[in-house]
Amino acid sequence: MSPTQWDFPVELCCRPMAFVTLTGLDVVYNAVHRAVWDAFCANRRADRVPISFKVLPGDHEYPKCRTKRTSYEWYIPKGILKTGWMNKHLNLVPALVVVFYELDWDEQQWKEKQSECATRVEIVRQSLQGRNTKVAVVLIQKKTPLPPGEDVIASERAAALCNACDLSGKSLFVLPHTDHLVGYIIRLENAFYEHAQTYYYTEIRRVKSHKEFLNKTTHQLLFVRHQFKIAFFSELKQDTQNALKNYRTAYNLVHELRAHETNMLEIKTMAGFINYKICRLCFQHNTPLDAIAQFRKHIDLCKKKIGSAELAFEHAAWMSKQYVFLVASTTPNHSACTYKQKLHETIGNAWRANCALHRILSSTLKEDQKSRIEKNLIKVLMNESPDPEPDCDASAVKASQKLWTDRVSLAGSNIFTIEVQDFVPFVQCKAKFLAPSFHVDVPVEFDVYLKADCPHPIRFSKLCVGFNNQEYNQYCVVEEAYQKSDVLEYSSQGPVCLVPGKTRKFTFKFVAKSEDVGKKIEITSVDLILGTETGRCVILNWRGGGGDAASSQEALQAARSFKRKPKLPDNEVHWDSLTIQANTMIISRVPNISVQLQHEPPALTNEMYCLIVTVQSHEKTVAKDVKLTAGLKPGQDANLTQKTHVTLNGTEICDDSYPALLPDIPVGDLQPGEKLEKAVYIRCGTVGTRMFLVYVSYLISATVEEKEIICKCHRDETVTIETVFPFDVAVKFVSSKFEHLDRVFADIPFLLMTDILSASPWALTIITSQLQLSASMVPVDQLESYVENVVLQTGESASECFCLRCPPVTNGQSGVATGRYVISWKRSSAVESVPVICTVITLPHVIVESIPLHVNADLPSFGRVRESLPVRYHLQNKTSLVQDVEISVEPSDAFMFSGLKQMRLRILPGTQQEMLYNFYPLMAGYQQLPSLNIILLRIPNFTNQLLRRFIPTHIFVKLLLEIEDLSTY
Repeated sequence: MSPTQWDFPVELCCRPMAFVTLTGLDVVYNAVHRAVWDAFCANRRADRVPISFKVLPGDHEYPKCRTKRTSYEWYIPKGILKTGWMNKHLNLVPALVVVFYELDWDEQQWKEKQSECATRVEIVRQSLQGRNTKVAVVLIQKKTPLPPGEDVIASERAAALCNACDLSGKSLFVLPHTDHLVGYIIRLENAFYEHAQTYYYTEIRRVKSHKEFLNKTTHQLLFVRHQFKIAFFSELKQDTQNALKNYRTAYNLVHELRAHETNMLEIKTMAGFINYKICRLCFQHNTPLDAIAQFRKHIDLCKKKIGSAELAFEHAAWMSKQYVFLVASTTPNHSACTYKQKLHETIGNAWRANCALHRILSSTLKEDQKSRIEKNLIKVLMNESPDPEPDCDASAVKASQKLWTDRVSLAGSNIFTIEVQDFVPFVQCKAKFLAPSFHVDVPVEFDVYLKADCPHPIRFSKLCVGFNNQEYNQYCVVEEAYQKSDVLEYSSQGPVCLVPGKTRKFTFKFVAKSEDVGKKIEITSVDLILGTETGRCVILNWRGGGGDAASSQEALQAARSFKRKPKLPDNEVHWDSLTIQANTMIISRVPNISVQLQHEPPALTNEMYCLIVTVQSHEKTVAKDVKLTAGLKPGQDANLTQKTHVTLNGTEICDDSYPALLPDIPVGDLQPGEKLEKAVYIRCGTVGTRMFLVYVSYLISATVEEKEIICKCHRDETVTIETVFPFDVAVKFVSSKFEHLDRVFADIPFLLMTDILSASPWALTIITSQLQLSASMVPVDQLESYVENVVLQTGESASECFCLRCPPVTNGQSGVATGRYVISWKRSSAVESVPVICTVITLPHVIVESIPLHVNADLPSFGRVRESLPVRYHLQNKTSLVQDVEISVEPSDAFMFSGLKQMRLRILPGTQQEMLYNFYPLMAGYQQLPSLNIILLRIPNFTNQLLRRFIPTHIFVKLLLEIEDLSTY
């Protein structure tokens, strides 16, 4: 057992800091982004908030969140703490994901940029599904922002962006790229730190909520696990006092666990982890005596937990390491004399424990013994008897040789497979693909590294690599034929000869199959064969890309080591620095075509929006079987999918049967340099922002390593299109005097006015309009369109007026349907073949009331000074009763009149009476007529105010001199 097994993991020993990931930063090719990243991570002073930053792509896949348990009734935990839990929350699961995006408040294409930013945020949320990780957006801007409240456009657009991204105002930040970049970054860090604090507080609450489901009979391990998690999250939150409190509770719970031989090592390991945390926090709080008291308690509790007697040496190794870790947990500023004395005592104990361990392990094999064992092993493999050990009794040697001879002559299987992954073998293996992905028209290359740790050079007969697609196995084999006696002979010419301590590299390459595009190629096994089938054959088998029980510790030590590695010759490598890369992705060949999209945004509701796709081939050979996929990009809101329809036929309107995406439209072959245009028509039934996908695929021949393959290439373009209303329609009811009506009167004519206001940035042509009345409405005049072929520019309006009448309605009916207003229109720039769009506006209901008496006046449109002006009043009884009416006329200073000034008459049901007056104008201008006052004796609440809706109160009077002037025209 190697003493390095007891080294604590890096994630336990480091200071826990809030983990924040930054996406949207291209730190390699974008100088501005690089400067932002350097300001976050370079030369961080001690006074800056403790945050661990990491740059990741926007579509990075975070660890999936397991389904939350609602009950632990039947759950039996397999252990105290999962091995990767601390690393997951330190380096894999962020408390906050920050999306960086370059966007100024005065951006011309604001809507498109806003939509793209919202899409990026949504992608991040999708990858974090099920987690409480916070999301924030930082806008990188070129200009320094104005003080809050002074920039109205910025405030409006910030609110719109927060709404589109579903963010609170506290999660949207602005980062001006100016000379004071570091200052802005520090302010950002502080805001990020607050978000992270909230996240870890939520996680602590979530873990605490699990306690109510636990019982100490079956869930002892979970009590420890949850207490440790709360303490660790408190450390991440930088609440070290609560962290120490919870670690102490967890430590006590560990020692309450029922211990037996199978879980003794796990209990001691967990106790060591928590003890280290407690000691380290005590030193951090400047209470070293508490740390030493805790350590002594730890040693007293654990020294008798030996377990199996055969593993006593393992317990001694573990105990010695505990003293080393106490020293490692100290901080440099503790220099009190008492503390020094205590520390020296613990170091002395550690020295004595290490000496005991050295005595236990001093009985290892010497080099000559190893050499003899290796040679004997090879002899056994060659179906020969091994040499006897020195100082063996001669009679025993003869007896054993006879037994070996009998055994060798027995028939049986001569092939043995040894899986060496779980221990430290005499040959180490690491396999590594040269890249995480390969294009299908590029050979896949990978290296297999072998290193022998035996005393003598050794020759293997075969090296072969297995893949998840076994068809590739035949290309990755190295074989060597040799005599039995040559196994331990070194040959520099031998293909599979390994020299002790030297790393041997084997390079393989093969051509991936076209059908594996988009799939992972994984190394499933590496087999190293010693011997031949004529003798005995041993297959050393590594699962995956190699590695063994010591590899993880070697990698850890290499990562922790700060020593400068010596320079090696070009053909040699440092074994510890090699990493295993056991899989790679086969991706499609890089397309050599261009795809351009031409359109006139925004789209208008329900129109056949034309998107012209231009595809041009830049391939040197014919691009065959070209197919086009166009339409709404999958994964968006389901309501958008239902209200978006795509077609290639722009001469007729799409209905709901048309799909939102047209897949694999065949367009034939493309010759080199040939250009193809295809018009795609999109009908959007609702307003909003949509992302459309245009995907072009084709087949082309390619030669790879003198082998011809058919590659399927594709290029896709996405475009964000916003759909807006083409126009706003205002409808109102007015009287014959053009006064607003909130209700109409039965059988009394009124006017319906419509106003069409263009909201489109493009010119619209109103082809025609149609008023479709309901059964409860009757037109007074013939209904015809007054806006035929009218062209409306942005902000212009077109109005129509219709005279209608509503017959009497039944009692109790509050409102009457008016009908529908249908507008037929199209873009002025659209070609003739594009169909006309019909937009249907449902007209509002109107309240209809009955009136007992209707008064109508017949009079000229104007009068002249000192000329008689005849005025005839018609009084109609709308009731079923005889009405007694009192009529009076109030004089006006602008008129003299002849006629009855006051009278009383009776009007029979359904009949009307006429009254004739001659008004004589005295003054020119817009003059008030003499007022007609009517009182219905049977209906005392009938007012003149109601009558004034129907009869004119003023008239324009001209001068008599104007007659001659007007007659000349």
